[in-house]
Amino acid sequence: MKAFTKRVYGGPEVLQLEEVARPVVMDHHILVKVMANSANPADWHILRGKPFFARFSFGLFKPKEPILGADFAGIVEDVGTNVKAFNIGDKVFGESIEGGAFAEYLSVKSSVCAKIPEHIDFPIMAGMPIAAQTAYQALITHGKLQNGESVLINGASGGVGHFAVQIAKTHGAKVTAICSTKMLIL
Repeated sequence: MKAFTKRVYGGPEVLQLEEVARPVVMDHHILVKVMANSANPADWHILRGKPFFARFSFGLFKPKEPILGADFAGIVEDVGTNVKAFNIGDKVFGESIEGGAFAEYLSVKSSVCAKIPEHIDFPIMAGMPIAAQTAYQALITHGKLQNGESVLINGASGGVGHFAVQIAKTHGAKVTAICSTKMLIL
């Protein structure tokens, strides 16, 4: 299979399109044929190996995992022996901070995946996992946002910000959204 790999830390120039072995499905994993993925700040930091302390998780002198990419959407090609929630052919999306999404196939824990609702395209779902989860955790998990409260979303036009606006509104908050003028589309 083809995958974008990184053997050293650096910018986009260190990425190479290579032929690599198709991943093996483990007991609690599913094999996903990646139909769409998205790049986000986490991928950028892991690619560069910065901030430096992140290298304690991703490889001190060189990357542990050669394939980058966290957010993905695709079709289940195979399921591990202990997977009950997914079947071959299911459309799924999810995130794997360990990487692997910038490839044709990804073996990932089934616990970090969900089924794609009908009539929603792969690219839309591939752009959701990290950004939407970050917004949800900030507002609901940690912020304990309640119905009727007011919330200011700074950076409302960014990846996390646009999800934060929608999540806050859905939870009954009065939302004030701001962004810099460089992000405005006129």
